[in-house]
Order: sequence, then structure tokens, then C-alpha cells
Amino acid sequence: MTTAYDVKILSTGSYVPGDPLDNAALEKYVGPLPDDVLEGIQVRTRYWMIDPVTGEHVINNSRMAERASRQALDRAGVEPGEVDLIVVCTATPEYTLPNVATTLQHYLGLESIAAIEIRGACAGWVQALDLARRQLSDGTARTALVVGSESVSPLMAPLFLGKDPARVRMRDRLTLYTFGDGAGAVVLRAEPVDDTAGPRADPSTFVNACVGGLRKPGMEIIGGGTDVSQAEQLRRRQLIQMKIDVPGTSSFGPQVFVRAIQELTRKEGRPLGEFDAIVLPEGNADYFAGEYESAGLSAEENQALTGRIVENLADVGATGSAAVPLSLDAGWTSGRIRPGHRVVLLGIEASRYVYTGLSVTWQAPVPA
Repeated sequence: MTTAYDVKILSTGSYVPGDPLDNAALEKYVGPLPDDVLEGIQVRTRYWMIDPVTGEHVINNSRMAERASRQALDRAGVEPGEVDLIVVCTATPEYTLPNVATTLQHYLGLESIAAIEIRGACAGWVQALDLARRQLSDGTARTALVVGSESVSPLMAPLFLGKDPARVRMRDRLTLYTFGDGAGAVVLRAEPVDDTAGPRADPSTFVNACVGGLRKPGMEIIGGGTDVSQAEQLRRRQLIQMKIDVPGTSSFGPQVFVRAIQELTRKEGRPLGEFDAIVLPEGNADYFAGEYESAGLSAEENQALTGRIVENLADVGATGSAAVPLSLDAGWTSGRIRPGHRVVLLGIEASRYVYTGLSVTWQAPVPA
């Protein structure tokens, strides 16, 4: 007989490096942005793993992942040795190899464990969560850490270090004001289903698609790979360059969100208004709200979003792979997400316009 398992999120954890860097402080290093642009970005503070004066690293990606993981484990009352699966998502690892998941394993003192890394950025953490959920639900593992960790500030440092702030290009300032670093984690646990314990929570629904395969990339990180020879890479203006198609992401981003949320509600078989919380980091919900209906969201669906979106973009900036778990942690620890809530976790990634979504019934009590 095949054993059925119930997979639960036991806890979350988060970590952001250093002191908050607000817009007034950032302006001293990189120059100002117009007020209307700042309002559009909606980021008030962010956290960087570099010293903005010197560019020196104060921590690294894997250590941020460790800090978030240990907090999640402490809150769950789970020892590191109980974990038998780690799945990490990042787009900014320290090294091509070894991967961040195995480095995190090392930091946690675990000799032997399943360790998987996903290079999925903003959409990747939900992919990582679903991968772990499936391995726990079929009995492959019992306890999992799922981590999103991102260190974007080292890539941005060459845009402003050693330069007169007044001479930093406006399009570079847009990037500098938008992104932050950090890590978020959850602990998952699988338990055999007890058929005598009453009704089970609704099953999860997962959606995942790349809808920009034939479009110009909305975002690119160029350098450090194998696209051209190392000699040619060294002749570039920057060793690593971030390129963002601002008009493209602004116009197509709302369409990606609408496709994602409509596919999930269709597969779930319930209207948007029956979800209690929609974790949508980096969605700039207010900024894009006027675009949702033109992208295909009905007026009723648009109204249902009101009061349901959970995000913390203004407080931590756009944090890529860490964005969904950081927002989830903020929602849970503040009491916005409570036991019994039906929660949507939604990630949207701009490089090729990937969306990924997972619905869960939240069961963990609000932490003391």
C-alpha cells in the first residue's frame, strides 16, 4: 500500500544585510531620481550586502541563506540534522560551482543530504517550493528547507563607485534605486496522512509558464558566462552588466501577472475573491493597477485584489529569488496570513517573462 503524505509549511525565516539604505542616503552615492519615478518604483528602503562607500562585501549570498534558514528552523523547532532536502534558488551565486545549496549544507554542518539549486530568479523560488513539495509528498524526503537568496548589489557597484553622483546615468540610477539583497526560507514537513483526523486541507495548485519566449528579454545579466571568450569579456565596459528593458517590462509585466492569476484560479476552480492572500512581491500593485484590466483582468477580479495582495517591496526593494519568501515571511509574522487562509504564492520573472504560482492552505500559527 502506498503511503499518502500531508506536506505543511511549518515556518518562515528571513534575513536582510546591513542597515536600511533609504532613498535620501542612496541619493548621496548615486544621485537623485525624479519624484514621479520614485513614486512609480515604490521602493523606500533596500538592504545591500556591500558597503556603499567602499564596495566591500559585508556578507555573501550563502551566508544570507544560512541566516534565513536558521531563523526558519528555530521558529519551527526543527534541528538542522532533521533536514533531508535543501532546495535553493538564486541568480547571483558566489560561484558557478559548488552550488549555493551545497554551500548552505556545509554551513549547516550536514554531511549527507539532497541539495538542489535552481537558477530561476523572481519566479524560481516558487518552482523550488513546488519541487520540494512534490518530493515530500511522495515520500522521497520528510523535511525540507526551501531558500531564495539574492546578492544584486555587487553587480550594481560599478555603476557608481568612484564616480561623481551627478554623472551616474539616469537609467543606472533606476536600477540602483530598485534592487536590494536578502534571503528568505521556509521549512516543510511531510507527515503520513491520518484518515481519522478529519478533513484534509485543500490540495495545492501549481502553474508555471514562460510566455516571452519570442520576445526581447525584459532583463539580462551579461558576463561571467560562456557567451564569448574570456578575453572578449574583459574588454567590455563592465565585467558583469545588468540590462533592463524598462518599457517592455512596464507594458508586458501586467499581462504576465494576469495570465498567471487567471490560469491559477481556473485550475483551482475558485474565483479570485475566495483567496485570503496573494503574495505578489515586486508587483508594484498600485502602480500597475490601472493596467490590469487592459491586460485582460475583469473589473470583478481587479476589485478582488484589493486588500488581498501581500508584499514588502517598499521596505526591501526588488530582491529576485528572495522576493516571494521575504514577502511571505512579512505576511506571516505580521499576522496578515493566518491558519486556514488560502494563499497564492506568485513569482514573475522578467528575463523571458516566466510566471509561477502555487496555492496552499496555510496551517502554521502566527509566531509568538
